[in-house]
Amino acid sequence: MIDVSKIREDFPILKRRINGKQLAYLDNAATSQKPKQVIEAISNFYKTSNANVHRGIHTLSVEATELMENARRKVADFVGVKDSAEIIFVRNATEAVNLVAYSWGRNNIGRGDEIVLTVAEHHSNFVVWQQLALENGAVLKIVPLRQAQGLRPIHENGEVDLVAFKNALTKKTKLVAFFHVSNVLGIINNANRLSSIVHREAPKAKILIDGAQAVPHMPVDIDSIGCDFYVFTGHKMLGPTGIGVLWAKRELLEEMPPFLFGGEMISKVVLEKSSWNELPWKFEAGTPDIAGAIGLGAAVDYLSKIGMENVRKHEIKLTEHAIKKLSEIPDVTIYGPLDAKVRGGVVAFNVGPAHAHDVASILDSEGVAIRSGHHCAQPLMEFLQIESAARASFYIYNTEEEVDRLVEGIGKVKKVFKI
Repeated sequence: MIDVSKIREDFPILKRRINGKQLAYLDNAATSQKPKQVIEAISNFYKTSNANVHRGIHTLSVEATELMENARRKVADFVGVKDSAEIIFVRNATEAVNLVAYSWGRNNIGRGDEIVLTVAEHHSNFVVWQQLALENGAVLKIVPLRQAQGLRPIHENGEVDLVAFKNALTKKTKLVAFFHVSNVLGIINNANRLSSIVHREAPKAKILIDGAQAVPHMPVDIDSIGCDFYVFTGHKMLGPTGIGVLWAKRELLEEMPPFLFGGEMISKVVLEKSSWNELPWKFEAGTPDIAGAIGLGAAVDYLSKIGMENVRKHEIKLTEHAIKKLSEIPDVTIYGPLDAKVRGGVVAFNVGPAHAHDVASILDSEGVAIRSGHHCAQPLMEFLQIESAARASFYIYNTEEEVDRLVEGIGKVKKVFKI
């Protein structure tokens, strides 16, 4: 199991006090904190090996290139990808989805073609395809979540409505995009099962999976899933901001035109035409976020040392504790399945009629940091028939005591609003 007290020593920011109270950082679905090992890796690069990568033959450039490409190999191994050239460094998961939309979508999805999404997608995996459909005349088909009877709005099996999902797939389906783990409900999709359904019902369709909330929190083996594109981001998995990953099958990447043009992504330029570099650099125009990639590599090292199975077990323990404690509070509504084993370490909730922003503000006065609002998932909010929700999300450095402070803070919310 995880030695949380030892892990917490690696995170300088956790020593901060907010409003005179010890920080309890429960906003990890938005971004994670960074261990000193990641901070030092970035600092050491700038102190000792800072230079532009590739093409340069002097010592610093060679060192920088080796550090960056080693980070790429680490990331590939971490997510079960055998060919590290299929790992494309981008700014974040949002840019990764946009890259697919521009380089593959605009050339393969036209009028009358169908794009299938779930209602619970993050805006990054919703708006991109909505706009492509409007631009190219494609049809956007939205799959609902299965609803339960009674107060819980989402069925405890923690999946999309599989019947509706299957029925949405036709010969006209060109792309199916879905989350691996919901950033609001914590629902863990069975990515292998959904991919198998797509292959059977719409064999010509491509599959894109948003793994931004999965890769940081559980073992992920992309090569075994059966998808065509998989995206995730570094800042949610202990890495720095500004670095993310697109994985795609090599044959697709070979066929796709570049998303951005300029330096590094070219093989040869003459007055009349240009030819493109090999993978992965074909999609990495200009000077990349070298330090970001190195920082991400250090984050992968940190998580690998802990073991993703242990990360997952720790989050299940925290989530079980949170759901149990929150369920005991009258007038608190929890969204998503109540079984922590079928959900990620995310708990969205509301406290009576209190607005989620007010809940977050009062908790902040107690040093407890959570997220509030629509969580970049407004179609899901509409589906749940709510405007917003408070959200606590956990990671390797969080403790049950911090969850208890969350619960105590909610008691203050109820007192302030006389709920």
